[in-house]
Amino acid sequence: MKKKRVLLGMSGGVDSSVSALLLQRQGYEVIGITMLLCSGEDTQAIQDAKDICKKLNIEHYVYDLQKEFRENVINDFIKKYEECLTPNPCIKCNKYMKFGYMYQKAKELNCEYIATGHYAKVEYSDKYNKYVIKKSNAGKKDQTYVLYSIPSKLVSHILFPLSEFSSKDEIRKIAKENNLVTANKPDSQEICFVPNNDYVTFLEKHNIQGMKYGKIIDKDGNILGKHKGLHRYTIGQRRGMGISSDTPLYVLKLDKKKNQLIVGKEEELYTDTVLVNEINCILFDKFTDGMEVLAKIRYSSEPKEAMIHLNKDNTLTVVFKEKVRAVTPGQAIVFYIDDILVGGGQIISK
Repeated sequence: MKKKRVLLGMSGGVDSSVSALLLQRQGYEVIGITMLLCSGEDTQAIQDAKDICKKLNIEHYVYDLQKEFRENVINDFIKKYEECLTPNPCIKCNKYMKFGYMYQKAKELNCEYIATGHYAKVEYSDKYNKYVIKKSNAGKKDQTYVLYSIPSKLVSHILFPLSEFSSKDEIRKIAKENNLVTANKPDSQEICFVPNNDYVTFLEKHNIQGMKYGKIIDKDGNILGKHKGLHRYTIGQRRGMGISSDTPLYVLKLDKKKNQLIVGKEEELYTDTVLVNEINCILFDKFTDGMEVLAKIRYSSEPKEAMIHLNKDNTLTVVFKEKVRAVTPGQAIVFYIDDILVGGGQIISK
C-alpha cells in the first residue's frame, strides 16, 4: 500500500524536527519544506532542517517566499501600527504562508496533507460530521488561538503531530533520544522579522506615519504629559509614559485623528462589548446571530463566556457575560465551543 504523502513545514527548530520523526513513524511519506521568509534569514536554521531531513532520509525543499511574506505579513504589520492597532503577525503568517503558499506547494508535490509543529489537534467530530481543530494537550502552550484564520476547507488536509504532548520537555526528550541536532536549540524569538523583538526600532526604521509627539490626556481632556509617538503604546500599558499620578494610570485608547494618548484608571480598562471584523468561521459555514461561545481576546487569556451578534456590515458584536480587561484593537478574538475552534476575527474597538 502506497504511503500517504505529507508536506511538513520545517523551521529548523525542535518542534518541527520531532514532527518529522513522528510522522515517519506513523507511516507517512514525509517531505520537508523550509520557507525563506526574511532577508538575512538564519542560515543555521535552514541547515538544521536539512540535517534533520538527511538523517531521516526524507526530501527537503527550500522556497524563497520573501516577496510574498513582505506583501502579506510585514506590510500588514506596519500598516496596522499606522492605524494605531496592535497586530499579531503570526496569525497572518499562518493564513497566507503556512496554510496558504505551503498548501499550494503541497499540491504541486502531490501531497495529500500538510503538517506543522503547532500545538493543536485535528480530529473527526461525529457531532459536526466533519474534521475540526481542537485544543491540544499543551495547556497554556496550546496554539489554536493563532490558527483561527485557516480556511475551513483545509482542515481535513492538516496534521498536527504534537497534538498529544503536554510540554516542550517531552518534545526535547524525544529529540535527544533520537540524536536530533535541534534537541537543545532555544525557542525562536516572538516576531521572526523584528530583530531582538524591538518592534519600535523596526517601525521607526520603516518611517511609519504617526511617529510624531503628541499629548497624553485623561478622559476629561486634562493634559498630563507628552507621548513619543502612538506606535510606542498599546492598550493596558502602564509603564513608559513618563507621567506621574497619585493613582496608577493605564493606556485606554490611541486617538490617531488627534494624535492623543488617552489614559485612565484600571477599572476603565474593562468592557463587556467588542466589535470585530476580518472574521473567519472554521467550524460552520458562517456565524449565526445569538451564537454562544467561549472567547479569548489574547493568546494568554482564559476563554470567557460570550454571545455573538451579527451586524449588517459583515462585522460582529461580541458581548461577554462578564467584563474583560484591556481589549486591544488589532489583536484577535478567537471563539470556541468546548475545546473546538469555531473561528475568530480582528478586534476593531471595544
